[in-house]
Amino acid sequence: MNAVPSKKIIGTFVLIFFSVLIGFVSSFYILKLSSVDNEVKPVYAATENDDDLGRAMSLQNTYRKVAADVLPVVVEIQAVEFQDNKPESITNPFDFFFGPKSEEEESEDEGESGETPQYRNEGLGSGILVKREGDTYFVLTNNHVAGNADEIIVLLFDDRSFQGELVGTDERKDLALLSFETDEDLDIAVLGDSDELYVGDFVLAVGNPFGFQSTVTSGIISALGRQQGPDNNISDFIQTDASINQGNSGGALVNLKGEVIGVNTWITTPTGGSIGLGFSIPINNAKKAIEDIMETGSPEYGWLGVSIGNVSTLFAENMELESGEGAFVSQVFKNSPADKSGILPGDIITSIDGERIENQNDLLYLVGDISPGTRVEFELIRNKTAMSLSVKIEKREPEDEVDKLREGNIVWPGVTLYPLNEDIRSRLSIDDSDSGVVVFEVYPKTPLQIAGLKSGDLITEINGTPIAGLNDFYRLLNSDKIRFTYIREGVTLETSSIINR
Repeated sequence: MNAVPSKKIIGTFVLIFFSVLIGFVSSFYILKLSSVDNEVKPVYAATENDDDLGRAMSLQNTYRKVAADVLPVVVEIQAVEFQDNKPESITNPFDFFFGPKSEEEESEDEGESGETPQYRNEGLGSGILVKREGDTYFVLTNNHVAGNADEIIVLLFDDRSFQGELVGTDERKDLALLSFETDEDLDIAVLGDSDELYVGDFVLAVGNPFGFQSTVTSGIISALGRQQGPDNNISDFIQTDASINQGNSGGALVNLKGEVIGVNTWITTPTGGSIGLGFSIPINNAKKAIEDIMETGSPEYGWLGVSIGNVSTLFAENMELESGEGAFVSQVFKNSPADKSGILPGDIITSIDGERIENQNDLLYLVGDISPGTRVEFELIRNKTAMSLSVKIEKREPEDEVDKLREGNIVWPGVTLYPLNEDIRSRLSIDDSDSGVVVFEVYPKTPLQIAGLKSGDLITEINGTPIAGLNDFYRLLNSDKIRFTYIREGVTLETSSIINR
């Protein structure tokens, strides 16, 4: 027989039920009211109509289009140079697993004749498809990538490969032009105008860093007109923070129109990898080289026939100049355009056909780009006086031929000088009462070297006239016959013979 629940138990359950119900309803209304005064914000979800996202998507779409347009015109360059000596940086995977070869095995590799084997020095870089003539395509790259290569493979972004040939090089700008043959229709790069660039412009770098084919990186133009590149490269470089690494050399730096505005060439790094200091040759510096190499196999530079330097603060003060702008002429090559037109050692060139010359590099660029046979107007300062001369530019000979001109009775005066200051007086123990100019370097086999002048000599007189500084030296130097008086280790000496200019 079941027991009947007591009224006390039933009442307890009813009380619990209504307590829970009231608590639930109260909580609902409290939350409802609090949501009115303190509404919980949803996580921000942008739409394509949002202005910020729209601008970002527009830039992204631009990058996509540029990459799609440029990737087909940037190639990988696989270059092989044969060397008699084994490159130190090459390691043999066979040696890693099985140990180095014995002397007997090495001699077997040399063959029965005992001839020294040639080793393959393999290099990797990038290039840009810049021209087509019939079935011949031309690829622009760096000279240090393929200029000395014995074998060249051109690999397209879709992995098609072609045997490449070296057409010619421009060592002064570190450029090389390659060619390969195919009857297929390939895209050609659009070359932009690097003179229209501004610091802050968006750019993309395209190439094959460390062999990662068809890599695109982005950045901005960090600076323009950077100078003093490696291996005496005379370009005025574009600096960018777009990531550039080994293998990017010869690849393209492009603007948001997809136009090539630079040839990626070198980086500054303490680690071997990119730290955001990459440098590209402006494409305008390469356009003439491309045409010259296609026509004649080598670039054609204008030649003035001088050795030049910058006007330092010390030089400007000693020569009583108003500024340190211009290119200082330290030497003149005999029978050169400069010599024929009347340019003299000690002149400071300030402009060419109205183009201002701020330093020696400006002069190098401008003269180099002048077509041989062109007559131009030079503005210069001589003995604190402004003047102008008309100069007919000639063709520059290859570098090895120009180097030969620096020896013998070809360059005048064949000596570089430095003005006196307290530091030089102290170092060379020159008395405060002595004045003149210090010989810094004497070119070998030149008249001044034959006459006995040496580095460290203090030239005090020319033809008996005292020298107070550089202006006096160069004014008196340009006499027809010259005799030097100089001090060496406290002893006053004279040149043993009269030097005819």
